[in-house]
Amino acid sequence: MAEPQIWVVWGGVFTDMTFTTLEAGKEEFYGPFHDEESAIRRWREGMARFVDIASHRLFVLRARQG
Repeated sequence: MAEPQIWVVWGGVFTDMTFTTLEAGKEEFYGPFHDEESAIRRWREGMARFVDIASHRLFVLRARQG
């Protein structure tokens, strides 16, 4: 039996183009999602809202157990 997987979307507006530090108050977190397709759909929606801000990034992540 396959191990259940949980997906999340995380990111926001970063302080610079190294994408290592988020601006305070600009963090974003969505989920959990039970399938990757749902997480990617939410990622697309989030990225489209801030398409004009170069330092905005969202990432689709698979959560790990343990």
